[in-house]
Amino acid sequence: MKAIGNIQLIWRPAKGLSRIPIGTLKKNETDGVRFNYNLNGINAAQELGFIHYEGFPDVKKAYTDNVLQTFGQRLLKTERTDFKEFYDFWNVDLSKVKSKFYMLAFTQGLLPTDNFEFLADFNPVKNLTFITEITNLNESKIISNIISKGDVLRYELEPENKFDKNAVKVFKNDLYPGHIKLIHCNVFHKTKKIFKIQVHGIEKNGVLKRVFLKISL
Repeated sequence: MKAIGNIQLIWRPAKGLSRIPIGTLKKNETDGVRFNYNLNGINAAQELGFIHYEGFPDVKKAYTDNVLQTFGQRLLKTERTDFKEFYDFWNVDLSKVKSKFYMLAFTQGLLPTDNFEFLADFNPVKNLTFITEITNLNESKIISNIISKGDVLRYELEPENKFDKNAVKVFKNDLYPGHIKLIHCNVFHKTKKIFKIQVHGIEKNGVLKRVFLKISL
């Protein structure tokens, strides 16, 4: 799985607010998967009410036991009737569905009951494809019929961004709806090759609520 670097555990106090990287999942050959909190992120999150992720109470400890077993509980169970639709949406390689590390990276471990997500720091390997989404839509309030599924978008790197030097802005023609998600934007800065960005799915209610993107190299 050369496409996947580390996976960042992200938390935010509520949907629509800034994402905070609070921990890192790192895979290696000897220890399996190691999880540790990012102290700068934890400090920022604790000021907003975060305590710890259930099962990992010590924010100063590096965890190597039951890391994937704990986080893997967030993954879709294959006995659900909608699992094929889910895999299709997230562009999952069916030969890798038993790898919890892979599934967390490519499906983000999202649950409707909390504000955690798992964002992989992808590497620009041949034929890389992953699903991400546009951020900042709550601020832009774009009318829902402006962007459609299947649209091809362009992008610009934004190294001068004061919040994230790896920021990537996306556009439909001259319309700027927002940025590529935190962490997912990093891969654009790792290669001079041009990525294709296509609108993969939309949630809307008069205005655009969520716009999912398929990123391909």
